[in-house]
Amino acid sequence: MITIHDLPALNACLNATAAVLLGIGYVLIRRGRIRQHRAVMLAAFTTSILFLVSYLTYHAHTGSKHFPGTGPIRVVYFAILLSHTVLAAAIVPLAAITLSRALHARFERHRVIARWTLPLWMYVSVTGVIVYFMLYRLY
Repeated sequence: MITIHDLPALNACLNATAAVLLGIGYVLIRRGRIRQHRAVMLAAFTTSILFLVSYLTYHAHTGSKHFPGTGPIRVVYFAILLSHTVLAAAIVPLAAITLSRALHARFERHRVIARWTLPLWMYVSVTGVIVYFMLYRLY
């Protein structure tokens, strides 16, 4: 049974899964495998939504955890956290718009925004895992 204290690890797993799915989705579209790309990107979006629900649930029950590190590692942590947080807020509407354009067959407009959404979403997913390890496993 998963408890509230297991959610940070679950969140890291969901972020890692989203990153892998995004990478697979990119490879699939580059190879022209549109149906498979669509399925994988829907899975990535769903995984990210599950992450968001789990993340909000955890923080609603526990609040924030403070980074215990000092010195240069603290600066590195907060630099990663700041960029992750800002881009995570931006990726929510970007991913929704990107998905909406694809589902409504507005593929040219989808491609234009997807070129921005994919790398930002990948960055947010990967740095989410890094933040987890720095916050929960480093000390």
